[in-house]
Amino acid sequence: MNPIYAAVAFLLALVFTLAGVTRAGSWLIERRNPPIGDFADINGARIHYVHVPARENAELPPIVFIHGASANLRDQMLPLRPLLEGRAEMLFFDRPGAGWSARGPGNNETPSAQASTIAALMDHLGIRKAIIAGHSFGGSVTTAFGREHPDKTLGLVFMAPATHPWPGGATAWYYNLTTIPIVGRLFSETLTYPSGTLQMNAATACVFAPNKVPDFYVAEVAIPLVLRPNAFRANATDVAGLYRYTLDAAPHYRDIKAPTVVISGDRDKVVYATIHSVGLVRDIAGAELVWVRNLGHKPDWIAPDLVVGAIEKVAGRAVDLQAMAKAVEIRIAGDTYGAKCADITAPEAELAPI
Repeated sequence: MNPIYAAVAFLLALVFTLAGVTRAGSWLIERRNPPIGDFADINGARIHYVHVPARENAELPPIVFIHGASANLRDQMLPLRPLLEGRAEMLFFDRPGAGWSARGPGNNETPSAQASTIAALMDHLGIRKAIIAGHSFGGSVTTAFGREHPDKTLGLVFMAPATHPWPGGATAWYYNLTTIPIVGRLFSETLTYPSGTLQMNAATACVFAPNKVPDFYVAEVAIPLVLRPNAFRANATDVAGLYRYTLDAAPHYRDIKAPTVVISGDRDKVVYATIHSVGLVRDIAGAELVWVRNLGHKPDWIAPDLVVGAIEKVAGRAVDLQAMAKAVEIRIAGDTYGAKCADITAPEAELAPI
């Protein structure tokens, strides 16, 4: 056989094999991680959510949680719902294209469009106003909500947010590749599932570093849902477009008037805390920065008590968040996990794993 024809035949066979592995893997992921909430048609898409009612005479106002890149509603629900159950009405949802939520023409890749989806979902559920709590990429959606829906905003809580332009504006190469027409689709349909499966534990360790990943985290939070081709493309589009969005949005953060708390760790290996968190406190009048030593990118899991304290603070209660942060620092002072994870010294590290 002609060597060229043989090479082409081999490549085609490899592509079909990888596509088959991806289809089978995606089916298994969905079987193992079925929807756990309800669905509503919002802005042209089917949105998956968990709505937790409060007890009568609840002490806190409604709270809406916005998860970060590569995640889904379980990421905040598992650590925070038990601490707030009954005390407040809570809304956890999969951002458009993530988890079990679909991507629609009216709620696609921009944080602004996704904030509008949240506002419409709140209307659907009868939630007039709420505290909005966002993690990582969800922080950019939180800023959009605070700016564009002030009438629905009681307060803002940011956890390791990604909100401002960063040096170079680069993200992980596979996000940019995935957004390229045809090539990106081929990549997501063949390589993201097998390669992502192999790298998931190591990537998750770096998201948490220097803190320990809970033993059940990847499975219980259903992180593999992001490896399905459609979800991976939606996630890549979100992340790859974030820098352009922040260039336009960041100068307007000063318009946000809601009570605000920003929680960040000095060992975050995913985003530049000194750019995003410090920038938010600089730009939003009256915002409080809660800086935690030896904390990585996951305050929602490593310091959920501190997150609840921040929610209480923006709700108007007297809470000494700095004292709470000191208690967290004592608790995690000896954490040295993820030693192989590099500190952020180059723009390419920004938003790479989650």
